[in-house]
Amino acid sequence: MAGRSTPAIVFDLGKVLLDFDYSVAVAKLEAQSRISALELKGLLDQSPLLYRYETGLVSTEEFFAVVQRQAGFRGDLKEFGAIFGDIFSPIEPMIKLHADLRALGLPTYLFSNTNALAIEHIRGRYSFYGLFQGHILSFEHGAMKPDPKLYEVVERLAGLRGGDLLYIDDRPENIAAGHDRDWRTILHVAPDATRGAIRRAGLRV
Repeated sequence: MAGRSTPAIVFDLGKVLLDFDYSVAVAKLEAQSRISALELKGLLDQSPLLYRYETGLVSTEEFFAVVQRQAGFRGDLKEFGAIFGDIFSPIEPMIKLHADLRALGLPTYLFSNTNALAIEHIRGRYSFYGLFQGHILSFEHGAMKPDPKLYEVVERLAGLRGGDLLYIDDRPENIAAGHDRDWRTILHVAPDATRGAIRRAGLRV
């Protein structure tokens, strides 16, 4: 690799390996709630409540209690969790890219702003989740990308810094934070482009 060490690969999850759409959950929740789909989306999608949940400031039970109170949701936590977690669909070319990198013997890490209900669902449904060397999840560390604290967790877990980490994410602000730490970075736009960038980094995938 032109004199550089072979890196560990750090993958974002949402919009990179799995697509997601909160409107899928909203449509199902609306049938059992007293507020509209638009109000539910405002409560759940990129909201202050979701931020608190995804930084571990509230537990799953506390998150559900707020939703139940504000939305009037008539189901229990188990039913809510099944609906709330089932918003994902696989991005197969990127899952294949991860498998190809693993086949080269490279360590890979999952680095995600996410929550416990989502991860419970993903762990049970998508086998690729268990194939990472490690998982750095916002709700477990009290911080969300692009907070530098979370990037420090990646470095500690991997035992690597700077150019020994190659980071793939779809959010420019998250990529910028990695670049600031001298990580090699790829702003993900489309699977073919990302695979091409990986090849230009010297990896034969």
